[in-house]
Amino acid sequence: MSIEQYLNKIPSIKRSTHGTINIDPLQRGGLLTDEAKKALIEWGDGYSICDFCPGALDMIKTPPIHEFIHSALPEFLGTDKARVTNGARESKFAIMHSMAKKGDWIVLDKNAHYTSYVAAERVAMNIKVVPRLESPDYSIDPQGYGTAIEEVISESGTTPALALITYPDGNYGNLPDVQKIAAICHEYNVPLILNGAYSVGRMPVKADKLGADFIVGSGHKSMASSGPIGVLGVSDEYTDRLFIKSSNNKAKEIEFLGCSARGATIMTMIASFPKVVERTKHWDEEVEKARWFSSQMESLGMIQMGDKPHNHDLMFFETPVLYEKSKTEKKGRYFLYKALKARKIHGIKPGLTKFFKLSTFGLPMEELQVVVDAFTEIINA
Repeated sequence: MSIEQYLNKIPSIKRSTHGTINIDPLQRGGLLTDEAKKALIEWGDGYSICDFCPGALDMIKTPPIHEFIHSALPEFLGTDKARVTNGARESKFAIMHSMAKKGDWIVLDKNAHYTSYVAAERVAMNIKVVPRLESPDYSIDPQGYGTAIEEVISESGTTPALALITYPDGNYGNLPDVQKIAAICHEYNVPLILNGAYSVGRMPVKADKLGADFIVGSGHKSMASSGPIGVLGVSDEYTDRLFIKSSNNKAKEIEFLGCSARGATIMTMIASFPKVVERTKHWDEEVEKARWFSSQMESLGMIQMGDKPHNHDLMFFETPVLYEKSKTEKKGRYFLYKALKARKIHGIKPGLTKFFKLSTFGLPMEELQVVVDAFTEIINA
């Protein structure tokens, strides 16, 4: 395709999900507030906030980025210090790169996101995986961290440089016992990273209360922000290692390559922040809706995997009733996606009928009932 042909296609590029009920777990917590939409337009021109920069992103006082990064965000995360990054994966890499060297070990859970592995590999760390229970639980036993640490000591003669726990994981929405895991890690003086990409901004989560030394979050997954953008919180014990300044540019922090989310991304995060803080106070209502939805889906012959009773809006269903139906449908395994699309429901990936994941976060009961009714109609058709 030539440049000219491509240019002719651009006017037709548009999002096709407007006006739908969105149950996509990657998007539910990242949907922009009205305030963030206004900020996106206001601050969308290049590095617009850099007009006000005195040398480092976190020092910008107008707009109020300095106050957000150095006061509001650490309090929200339950840490001594905080930074914004270009995503949760960048947060994890910054921690690993500052805390470990080539050949060091990290212990992480079997439910960890692929970016946790990639970040560790980029630092050339060795990885020890804590196994999970088999289907249908897929849960992580906190004692597995003690076993994994002992195995690393036995194999290498040294303790791991870091441990990481995913809270919750992005497949099953399981919430492991972080306090027990943190206590075990600290018995061996191993710092713990809490990957809260699907928790920070959705539910109450404080690193200090859970015992984590580091916490990372995702603005575009869970903080109603235009991405990519992430957050990182750290206890004072490790700030000197994480926030090293460049010897050539005194204001610039090396692990963040000088500056990170410098534009509309951070301004949408700040614009949404009041509503994000408020919604975490209503987490019990989100859990109640998720449990109701799970029970309705199971009454139709689908099976919710992971924690039961469920404690998060992200859920994974095995759906044999839909898989069997797909074998006789003209559209085959794409029938479910097309049937939901016809009912203005978005979020199940095309071609999935045997299993899928979804999120109920932020959806009113009226719309969740519409989704349940849609599955009922599709199954009974």
